[in-house]
Amino acid sequence: MSSRQKNPQCPPEQPRQSHSEMPGLEIAQVSKALEETHLSSPPPMSGNSKGPSDAGIPSAPEGAQSFHSSSTAFRATSSSKSYASSSNQEEEESASQAGADPRNVPTDALDENAGLLVNYMLLKYQMKEPITKAALLKNVSKECKGQFVEIFQKASQRLEMVFGLDVKEVDAINHYYGLFIKIGLTYDGMQHGEKGVPKTGILILVLGVIFMNGNRATEEKIWEVLNLTGICPGKKHFIFGEPKELITEVFVEEKYLKYQQVANSDPAQFEFLWGPRAHAETTKMQVLEFLAKIHDTDPSSFPSQYEEALQDEEERARSRISAGAVSTSVATASFNTKASSFSHT
Repeated sequence: MSSRQKNPQCPPEQPRQSHSEMPGLEIAQVSKALEETHLSSPPPMSGNSKGPSDAGIPSAPEGAQSFHSSSTAFRATSSSKSYASSSNQEEEESASQAGADPRNVPTDALDENAGLLVNYMLLKYQMKEPITKAALLKNVSKECKGQFVEIFQKASQRLEMVFGLDVKEVDAINHYYGLFIKIGLTYDGMQHGEKGVPKTGILILVLGVIFMNGNRATEEKIWEVLNLTGICPGKKHFIFGEPKELITEVFVEEKYLKYQQVANSDPAQFEFLWGPRAHAETTKMQVLEFLAKIHDTDPSSFPSQYEEALQDEEERARSRISAGAVSTSVATASFNTKASSFSHT
């Protein structure tokens, strides 16, 4: 039975719009909806949980906290935290200049303004241009300027969790910011010349599902998780486009995923594994930390995966040491050879 048949809850297809045509509020609504889906849904993993295999996505292993249903469950990104800690005085000054009590600003207004910042920063990311604090402030309504730090934090969290991008301050003196792909990945899922948005968030989520399910996940499991966010196979998502093509073709061609038939399956079933590029660019610990952040918990709350991630870190460290030793030996041998050559001339 196809994923589409097994998931009738997929919403009707919506007409796809280019990113430049999307108003800020619309992006805010979609981003917030995706956030809340991540936060309110069962964890996309098997972990150490026990239960019948056909009972849907299992609950988190013992010790893991359940998802919360509001964006307050997110911890701020490190860039947002550092920015907030260095801008308290500026926030107070902005509040007095705005002439409004920040505590009286409705939450919806803050979310709307956060959406405007997400829209603006994604546009600057497409244009490969730096982002200035002054420009960000211009995109915030007058009555909300006193809560700019909170709005900036919300926008940074959406960019991180939904689009897989970190907001980092690249010039502390002039307050310039840049968007950077998370967890060491070097590809954002955008084709050359495409005007869409980064798809890294989907890739990280898929890598996470694979890792948490024993380093391989059936295609059915992948769509079971993505359907929770409204991303369904064969249906163009009006922000992320055609997800089946993205996951089974683009990410596979880019070597981030392996897509293969499950051994001895009849009828044929397919599964996903990490591809060589994923192994080269990121680590199991980085992916686990991302998933733990979505769950508002700590990586050690998933004991078996955490232990595996630690072992992976140790193996990588040993490999680096070994590679360094080999390089040193080669360099030393080369030097001795050259020295011997000169001594005989």
